[in-house]
Amino acid sequence: MEIALPCGARTVRLRVAERAVVYRTDYPPAAQDPRAAVAGALRHPQGAPPIRQALARRRPGPVVIAVCDATRPVPYKDILPPLLEQMRRAGVKSEEILILVATGMHRPTTPREQRRMLGPAAERYRVVNHDATDAAGLRRLTQDSWAGAPILLNRNFVEAGFRMVTGLVEPHFMAGFSGGRKTVCPGLAGLETIRHFHGRSFLDDPHARNGLLADNPLHAEALSIARAVGVDYALDVVLEQEHRIVRAFAGALEESHRAACDMVSRCACRPVKEPADLVITSSGGAPLDDTFYQCVKGFVSALGAVREGGVIVAVGGCAEGVGSPGYTELLKRYCGRWPEFLRGIRAPDFFVKDQWQFQAHTRALEKIGVENLHFVTPGLPADELALLSVTPHAVVPGELQAALQSLVDGLSEQAETVAVIPEGPYCAPISTE
Repeated sequence: MEIALPCGARTVRLRVAERAVVYRTDYPPAAQDPRAAVAGALRHPQGAPPIRQALARRRPGPVVIAVCDATRPVPYKDILPPLLEQMRRAGVKSEEILILVATGMHRPTTPREQRRMLGPAAERYRVVNHDATDAAGLRRLTQDSWAGAPILLNRNFVEAGFRMVTGLVEPHFMAGFSGGRKTVCPGLAGLETIRHFHGRSFLDDPHARNGLLADNPLHAEALSIARAVGVDYALDVVLEQEHRIVRAFAGALEESHRAACDMVSRCACRPVKEPADLVITSSGGAPLDDTFYQCVKGFVSALGAVREGGVIVAVGGCAEGVGSPGYTELLKRYCGRWPEFLRGIRAPDFFVKDQWQFQAHTRALEKIGVENLHFVTPGLPADELALLSVTPHAVVPGELQAALQSLVDGLSEQAETVAVIPEGPYCAPISTE
């Protein structure tokens, strides 16, 4: 059979054995009128009054709308127009609205990316990037988080007259599901707060995994921080394979997020009856797979589908390279000696920005080994890819499809069972063992 795998902005066609198990999301068709779907969610919210009534009770101060950064395929061109129209009808003036990009520890979005993401709203409203390292732009809350960490959040958000979060709900390989409370933490948090949220002990917890909120320490931590600051309204969307809106969920933070998670759990978390010898996965395509940092989500999310000592083949675009300088240096420093990294992070004084992504990466190394973790990309040179704790396959763009097909054909000859996850981390195979 032929399978389409997204890689960057292109699609790779791959032939796999008919016996292969294919894990796909099973969402309803995309909404015919996505803006009407968003408007309907705002008129009929979960656990809260319609947004115009909620805005009528806002405090003095700006209306702050937190949005995802450029790594997420959130269709704000369909989300923002009906939302901003409801705000206009509620008497909110344009100059009272601030669009705050919840970057977390990612780089700031550029003006060009903001125009692509937000459409005309990028020109009509003030848009600001969150900076987790800017002490003057943060404010510490009086209470601590669920885990006892200091809560430092974006000052604009804390001091807003109306705090709103928006985003995308999908399976998340650490926090169970994205969206909702994650827009606040890590999206709008300071470095010290993020350091605790992504701490070693949290990621060591077996409940910190795809599709699970119960007893998940990252969910509990992020939710405690969102509760501490107080979110006045939430608007999350669920997307299908082509990143089009299936349904929107609005209203109270916890109620709307729980409803969205229930839908995603039914449609995107697929039970695994038998772990496979060989699993082939994408990294989700652009914009998610623009860096190797984000591509880690693809092969870590595939772990539920592969047996101990099995093989994973992942493909990702990496158009923007490896990731942050600190993350790149960390990977290169521990190339060939990742167990030393796991020992090192147990020291109380050890901290490197983005270390949590390498810690998640080591889950794959522990289960299948570096030699069985194949990563194929047209975006990184061979010498750099060889230092990233994967079995490297650096290819030129024009040879991507042939190289991937050759690799899969060879590995399939040695595998009795094969599984494919075309959508990468947007679909979460969940082991039933």
